[in-house]
Amino acid sequence: MSAQPKLAWQEVHKRFEGAPVLDGLDLSVPAGRSLVIIGGSGQGKSVTLKLALGLMQPDAGRILLDGEDITGLPGPAKRRLSSRFGVLFQGAALFDSLRVWENVAFRLINADGTPRGPARERAVEAMARVRLDASVADLYPGELSGGMQKRVGLARAVVATPEILFFDEPTTGLDPITAAAINALIIEQVRRLGCTAVSITHDLASARTIGDEIVLLNAGRIVWRGGPDELDTTDDPQVRQFVDGRADGPLTRPG
Repeated sequence: MSAQPKLAWQEVHKRFEGAPVLDGLDLSVPAGRSLVIIGGSGQGKSVTLKLALGLMQPDAGRILLDGEDITGLPGPAKRRLSSRFGVLFQGAALFDSLRVWENVAFRLINADGTPRGPARERAVEAMARVRLDASVADLYPGELSGGMQKRVGLARAVVATPEILFFDEPTTGLDPITAAAINALIIEQVRRLGCTAVSITHDLASARTIGDEIVLLNAGRIVWRGGPDELDTTDDPQVRQFVDGRADGPLTRPG
């Protein structure tokens, strides 16, 4: 008997203005594994993450965490559930009016009720794990480079030791050297926590680096799944079109 997945989407459907975005999505992630979702724009990658995070509700289907249906939880239960997740948002999504340590400790202070002193200590500890010096703690996000802002976002994602980490385009807008550094930090933090990770990205170099497995999402369904090394060896026409960056082929175009 196969082990129960940590997170699963079962026959999930989602439409916007009548147009299907997810069309019976079936996807599961084993505990302790890093799964990367790739695919073209408008194929449902971000919606897949938002549904798991409870930021959206599916029109049909279920989302399971450790075998329990978490679809449509009421407010208090949803807030408890969110404490098990950590998220690195695209562009880091930091609060410009808060200092770096306050951004990292935002959930500790505002959701967990941690006093500011201990919250700051935990924030600085999390910053150290992503190679940010304590001297950065009292700066504002606007005083940091894009790569440093990503590190702050990663520190915020891991500060509460989550069970599942979600990464939304973690290397978007970064130069190749900085992107490689962020990828290395992601791998390090996932292994340190022993957690499950789900990422979405257009960056194939990042996907190959951080993923134990990669899935290709097209027209709201998973059309291919394999290891990073298989991206370059599979003869699947949809994978070949995406990896080779060809306009013509079987992949669906948005709009």
